[in-house]
Amino acid sequence: MHISKLQLVNYRNFSRADVLFKPGINTIIGENGSGKTNLFRAIRLLLDDNLLRAAYRLDKGDFHRGLGDWRGHWIIISLEFDNVSKDEAIQSLFLHGSGNIKDSDIGRATYNLIFRPKASVRAALAELEEGDEAGLAEVLSTVTIADYETIFTGKSEADFTDPVVYTALVGDFETVRFPEAAYPPEIGGKIPGIMAISKEVCFTFVQALRDVVADFQNNRANPLLTLLKSKSGKIDPADFVPITTMVEKLNTAIEGLPDVTTIRSDIRTTINDAAGETYSPNSLSIKSDLSHEADRLFQSLKLFVGEAEPGYEGAIHELSLGGANLIYLTLKLLEFKYQKAKQSFANFLVVEEPEAHIHTHIQKTLFDKLNYSDTQIIYSTHSTHISEVCNVENINVLGRNAGLCEVFQPSTGLTVEEVGNIQRYLDAVRSNLLFAKSVVLVEGDAEEILVPILIKKVFGVSLDELGVSLINIRSTGFTNVAVLFHDQRIRKRCAIVTDLDDAFIDTSPDPQDGDAEKKAKASAVAAQTSGLQRKATLAAFTKGNNWLSTHFADYTFEVDFLINGANAAKVVSILGEVYKSAATIATAKAELESKDIAVSGTRMLTMAKHMGKGWFAILLGKVVDHHTIVPDYILDAVFMAHGTPSTEVWANILAYRIGLQEKDGVAGPAAVAAARGTLKTYRDGGMDFAAMRNAMLQALPGDELNEVLASF
Repeated sequence: MHISKLQLVNYRNFSRADVLFKPGINTIIGENGSGKTNLFRAIRLLLDDNLLRAAYRLDKGDFHRGLGDWRGHWIIISLEFDNVSKDEAIQSLFLHGSGNIKDSDIGRATYNLIFRPKASVRAALAELEEGDEAGLAEVLSTVTIADYETIFTGKSEADFTDPVVYTALVGDFETVRFPEAAYPPEIGGKIPGIMAISKEVCFTFVQALRDVVADFQNNRANPLLTLLKSKSGKIDPADFVPITTMVEKLNTAIEGLPDVTTIRSDIRTTINDAAGETYSPNSLSIKSDLSHEADRLFQSLKLFVGEAEPGYEGAIHELSLGGANLIYLTLKLLEFKYQKAKQSFANFLVVEEPEAHIHTHIQKTLFDKLNYSDTQIIYSTHSTHISEVCNVENINVLGRNAGLCEVFQPSTGLTVEEVGNIQRYLDAVRSNLLFAKSVVLVEGDAEEILVPILIKKVFGVSLDELGVSLINIRSTGFTNVAVLFHDQRIRKRCAIVTDLDDAFIDTSPDPQDGDAEKKAKASAVAAQTSGLQRKATLAAFTKGNNWLSTHFADYTFEVDFLINGANAAKVVSILGEVYKSAATIATAKAELESKDIAVSGTRMLTMAKHMGKGWFAILLGKVVDHHTIVPDYILDAVFMAHGTPSTEVWANILAYRIGLQEKDGVAGPAAVAAARGTLKTYRDGGMDFAAMRNAMLQALPGDELNEVLASF
């Protein structure tokens, strides 16, 4: 049996979400604050028998903030199980507890936690006349969290994430239409606590490894103590008799020490002298309180580990963070193995961010090794090294969008071949796209190296700050990866950056051409033809997909960089690192500064090929500064992926540019003061973007950023 679906409605940062799972190992990927911990807590509320029963009593803070007023709304957490065993005992549990009983055997079962207003509140809402907004406000004004109840149900057929279903069950707060307060059959039959599924399954939760040393020092959270206690209940009491005898003898020996008896006598004498015989205690003893109970004795046991120096074993607090985390994780896995040995009818291991402080090789090995039989494992992770070895069909990607958490399944609707292509691309570098807010796909090393430098130097903010991940496909096979970004799959913006490879030399045949000229012309024609085909292919591929956009260099990245503004001077400045001969450097300088693109472009590509495009980009990166012009198609791609910059982003960019203008002495004190005044007004909300842009264009007319500003 395994979890096939988790539905979340109005729970914390989930408005409505379907999370799909498969047998075996499943992975939850998402940025900070995207809801991974909340998702795991939702599962634990239904399956973790170690979670305090008080946790089932949810609070107003558990409602999705997007609701505005939470009062009257429901929180629904629903688990769907598949491949339920035909074992008679299991069938009986689900038949009477939470199963779908349409068939004689239960194959699929649901188990739901519903946090809803009590019957009196639901009745008051049902009595309202349609459209009675004043009456609704009056009813809700008196509702407190004490007016809510938690129930567990099964046998439900409803798709709780469907807004129509939710409105039918809960009511329509906009039109003030509420159903009768009777028990709706769609939510399933109520399950008594004695039949809780959490009592019948093996469920182990390994929390994020943040401060394991503190957990080892905490008796309640100490995983070693948990293991020892679980074993102590199975120890034959007769085996403990010799230990009990030794503890009693030790207590007697400690109590009989001369210093102990002397202090006891002195205490007795002193209290009599101070308070008198009438008010003094009748008796007073100093006793050793070493417990002979197994649980208490086990609390004195500590784990010592040898990590670095041979022959030396240190306490947990002496280990490295990674070493301590690995030990903690090991003990939690052993706890799971002990539970699994009890022959539960389903086994679940939920691990939250296991990668903290653990070496990348251990991360990948850990993921590969934790593949227990008859066990469904669910990870959450920030690690690209773990995501690298994940099966893309078993991944859920969480993303934040204006306070909402959305859940995406990357393989939905793809063919086996398409899934295979994606799986091969998701190595430790390219798997970044699963964690990104938005993505720019590029075809080569030059773009991968230079584009982040250009953005940082020109705008003062990094691609990371903009939430854009730049992924080098190292080919023109963009569709293999870009297929992920779709309404059915990952709903995040993805910009594809590639070259049109338009020929900038005369490709007309000439009888006077030598072999080299013929080869160059044929190569240019072939590249141009390929570029046009690629443009047509990508146009067809992205048509109707609002998450994808394509952006082309007219020629190639290097050539388009060269012909923008004064960028040629940047290229000329590195000639000494490309060539050694003074004559060659002089010739190359003249060619790069030529207005004939056939001349300058040819020299640019010759240099790139001579050095290797990656190394050439590294050399260029050293001379890029805030005067460098970013090619338009690169800017279009970055801002298409990022979306319209927020006021704060623009303010940070403009503050950076104003500072540069002041430092360079390009703008005088009056212009700088005017620009900063405009920026403050804009940042404080006293000016819209259009007004700010016009003011900046006037205050700093010589700034290279103006062309970018004018395009928005």
